[in-house]
Amino acid sequence: MYLITNARIITEEGVLSGYDLLIQGDRIGTIAPHGIIAVDTQTEVLDAAGGYLSPGFIDIHSDYIEHMAAPRPTSLMDFRLSLRETEKELITHGITTMFHSLSIFRGSEYKYRPIREPDNVRKLLELIEESHTSQHLVRHRFHARFEIDNLLEVDNLRNYIAEKKVHLVSFMDHTPGQGQYRDLEIYKATVKGYDDMTDEGIDELIRKHQSKEKMTIEGIREIAELAREAGIAVASHDDDSLDKLELVQGFGATISEFPITLEIARRAKQQGMYTVAGAPNVILGGSHSGNLSAAEAIQEKSIDILCSDYYPAALLHAVFYLVDRCGQDLADMFRLVTLHPARAVNLDHEIGSVREGKKADLILIEKIDGDFPVITAVFVDGKLIQRTHYRDHEGGKGIEQSAHDRTLVQNVHTV
Repeated sequence: MYLITNARIITEEGVLSGYDLLIQGDRIGTIAPHGIIAVDTQTEVLDAAGGYLSPGFIDIHSDYIEHMAAPRPTSLMDFRLSLRETEKELITHGITTMFHSLSIFRGSEYKYRPIREPDNVRKLLELIEESHTSQHLVRHRFHARFEIDNLLEVDNLRNYIAEKKVHLVSFMDHTPGQGQYRDLEIYKATVKGYDDMTDEGIDELIRKHQSKEKMTIEGIREIAELAREAGIAVASHDDDSLDKLELVQGFGATISEFPITLEIARRAKQQGMYTVAGAPNVILGGSHSGNLSAAEAIQEKSIDILCSDYYPAALLHAVFYLVDRCGQDLADMFRLVTLHPARAVNLDHEIGSVREGKKADLILIEKIDGDFPVITAVFVDGKLIQRTHYRDHEGGKGIEQSAHDRTLVQNVHTV
């Protein structure tokens, strides 16, 4: 058992100070005023030193595993190594539940990624599935990002759902001229950023993509129905019009990922959908595609959830950016990365908030350098899986000055 004391606890209702939290087994046992909880010598006491105790972050959209498995177009790493090394990084960013957003994507002429080949997607999917019953650090889940022109993979997606290996489905359409790339000039600049193509070559690429065959609405509705019957949430992607919102809700989507404009985000929320924006958008000051400003939409209360998208460190820093620079309420901002994503993917009965009886997925956050947030402890299923200690400045002495100093350097580690 662990007793966490001297923490500012982020609850569903607000920030709780002057309370202790007892972890019993894999659950949050008791939350009570300081000094009330009786403990024995078998209980480890962790002094939070005034830091924040939060639920572990739940990231429902991230393709970071693709970068770890294929860091270069011609470099395909061992997948088990990639997953294991990825989860070690995730816990340092406070992410205790990760929906790996693997792209079931038809080939791209300007940014080929071997990790998106069907065989490689299946291999990673199988490793995610195996992690549930083997040693692991975080909760690994599979978010099937299905590009609707990939007609050859429809049967595989059906099978993944039937095999209960999918935990979230999103339907995507990256055809230039709509959605994320409704501005063709931004699309052309994006292509040139990946490949040295001529303007004529890009124009031909646009014509090709705009004329390709896609899944029918009936086909999308069929897959969405299979997902809903299995208790899997369905998301739309890059909603750019009120008509599209109506369409995606018609086939059962309850999550709107990356609405393109503030107007669409507002309407999606009004219609009862969960709205998702990228945390990198917050800390970069806007969308890299020239679309919705996540910070502005959050201030307008039109975004429910932040995801890391492609940069896991962004979740923690976006929360404090919104609090420290935008004047947002701390507990509200934490809900964007904890309780709200848990609700959107039907996990809030077990995780997503600090409440007695829920799973003890908890993170301790402290600030260094005055205002820089860092994760200093991580619990998953009640187990302390990481403890990080930052060293104080040693009076200006060089690290080679003494054997004692060298020992200090060697002892800085993560367990």
